[in-house]
Amino acid sequence: MRTTVRLDPEVAAAAERLRQERHMGLNQVVNELARADLDRAQKTTRFQQRTASVGLKIDVTNVAGAVEQLDAYDAQADR
Repeated sequence: MRTTVRLDPEVAAAAERLRQERHMGLNQVVNELARADLDRAQKTTRFQQRTASVGLKIDVTNVAGAVEQLDAYDAQADR
């Protein structure tokens, strides 16, 4: 597929340096860089929240009560 792409000056300069280092054509360099970014994007893992049981049941619908309960728990742990 033939497409016209306008590169920012710093991107064009970096692509040109890479082209000269690897003795490749500009098309090959741009394709290689695009493929590398696509591979990186596919390898990204989703964030997964980890939890730990502290033996405490907290009702989060009452924030003030939850804070008081946690403060009391911390005070007991400090003893």
